Amino acid sequence: MNRIKPDVDIVSDLLKAVLAAQPNSSFIQSLLYQYQERGGLSKKQLEGLYYKAAKIAAIPENKLTTLEAIIKKKPNRYKSAPPGPSPLYTKDENAERMLNAILAKYPQHKRVLFLKAKYDNNEPLSTVELSELQKFNKMLQ
Repeated sequence: MNRIKPDVDIVSDLLKAVLAAQPNSSFIQSLLYQYQERGGLSKKQLEGLYYKAAKIAAIPENKLTTLEAIIKKKPNRYKSAPPGPSPLYTKDENAERMLNAILAKYPQHKRVLFLKAKYDNNEPLSTVELSELQKFNKMLQ
């Protein structure tokens, strides 16, 4: 983060001031630890610090305003909805038409009945099986 005055650290000053006013606050202690370890806080954490610091009268208004500006500068993070589940197998409309056409003419055809059962159980038809279907379909016409 590029700072105009690197020796001025408003977030650190506010964390220390709030911790001095509320020494038993585990939230502020964890924020201070995280700020020292990682070098920054998230927007939500800064908002939490702002609400805690706004309740303390000893903290100067200009530091709160600076913290508010830092919060507004940070981008909002939105979680997008997860995509819906996609089907594992999509049925081939052309194969279904060929199966129905062959079975309309020859309802007892064992190989086509087997392929139809496989198709109805959402099992993918191999390229060899599809070529057989096309061959049977050509014989019909």
